[in-house]
Amino acid sequence: MAKEIKIPQISESVDTATVSEILVSKGDKIEEGQGVIAVETDKASTEIPATSAGKVKEIKVSEGDEVSVGDVILILEEAEGGSEENEESGDEKEKKEASEEEENGKKEEKQDKTSEEKEKKKTKDKQDKSEEKKEGEEKSAEEEDEDESKDESADEDKDYEEKKSSEKSEKDKPTDKQSSKEVYASPGVRRMARELGVNIQEIEGSGESGRITEKDVKSHKEGGGKRSGTVQLELPDFSKWGAVERKPLNNIKKTTAKNVLESWQSIPHVFQFGEADISGIESYMEDHKEKVEEAGGKLTLTAILTKVVATALHKFPMFNASIDIEKEEMILKKYVNINIAVATDEGLLVPVIKNADQKSIKDLSVEISEIAQKARDQKLSNEDMEGGNFSISNLGGIGGTNFTPIVYHPQVAILGVSRAGIKPVYIDDNFEPRSILPLSLSYDHRLIDGADGASFMNWMVKALEDPYEALLG
Repeated sequence: MAKEIKIPQISESVDTATVSEILVSKGDKIEEGQGVIAVETDKASTEIPATSAGKVKEIKVSEGDEVSVGDVILILEEAEGGSEENEESGDEKEKKEASEEEENGKKEEKQDKTSEEKEKKKTKDKQDKSEEKKEGEEKSAEEEDEDESKDESADEDKDYEEKKSSEKSEKDKPTDKQSSKEVYASPGVRRMARELGVNIQEIEGSGESGRITEKDVKSHKEGGGKRSGTVQLELPDFSKWGAVERKPLNNIKKTTAKNVLESWQSIPHVFQFGEADISGIESYMEDHKEKVEEAGGKLTLTAILTKVVATALHKFPMFNASIDIEKEEMILKKYVNINIAVATDEGLLVPVIKNADQKSIKDLSVEISEIAQKARDQKLSNEDMEGGNFSISNLGGIGGTNFTPIVYHPQVAILGVSRAGIKPVYIDDNFEPRSILPLSLSYDHRLIDGADGASFMNWMVKALEDPYEALLG
């Protein structure tokens, strides 16, 4: 008996979806509740379970198809049988019905030449079945047939169970539907594991109640010796065109490469640009540099930017946050720790200025000078590198007009600063030469909208052009 598997109501107000993956094949024997296809909507990815057990006769959809509630996705040859006959397939039933006479002939030999009686009984049995199986007639002959059928069914069931067990072990790796270990993971995470060739049963989940996250899958893949989530392209033999030299990456560059790759892959970046007239800031720095030098520091634009950003993070708390995708929460931090990128001979280091909002420009200038020197001397501790909420990368001393820095996970934003230059600015009906500072803001679009990014940048520009209100607090 054929059975249709249809698309159910996926979720409230969602009636259509796109087929992202077919989880079964024609001829597979499936169980009720087993996922048969994966679909994606604009809100989520989910697996559609079978509403009946049986053998897959026909698959009615393909990957990429758009499906609606009620659409048929599979046709099953539904398993049949009562308490005395277990899951006998339609093909086997047809075969048995077609060969009843042959089977009866064999029984005639076993029952010592009773062929004529058997044939009469069998003929009567067929007549009884065609008349809706009248009970009670030739009961003894039916019981004998049933006993023999049970013996055959038992053998067939044994073969079926062995085959089913084999199919189960084969399917455990890609689908994890019949695994010996209960796995907690979303359909999207399961799909990622299949695409990366990772056995999800081997992964230890770091989420709540042991739930496996995308990060767990990527980490497991990377632990297997391959870069997670990337296609490793084969390099050509460069020596064919000239001399080459290979040098191993140092620990700083290896760590940087790993961290920026993970951040770039997991964070959807948006970039916002702005320009600030810092002519007044430069005058302020000139007037106060000796006072800061007496305290043991150097008054730099980075120190002033750190103070301005610290104030901005109180006004725009989402920039001082992290996002927990698994729990669908944002984590708003009540403290302000700012990373300062420092270029060293060994590579990029990003130490942290703790509680930057509670320190004066002079204090920040001294601390930034000290921690930058520790970075160049390779004397930073783990504590110096941990706990940052927002980052500043100032390449003004090197040059360039603009750049787009990568957000450091688990932060949600970073400010890029390029070299200031003199530009004519129209003021009071006249053009005046002013020092213009290019700024670039990178932020995580999962948490921060474009309007928030523009508002943050506009506030930063105004604070730099008229800093007293922001800096005197």
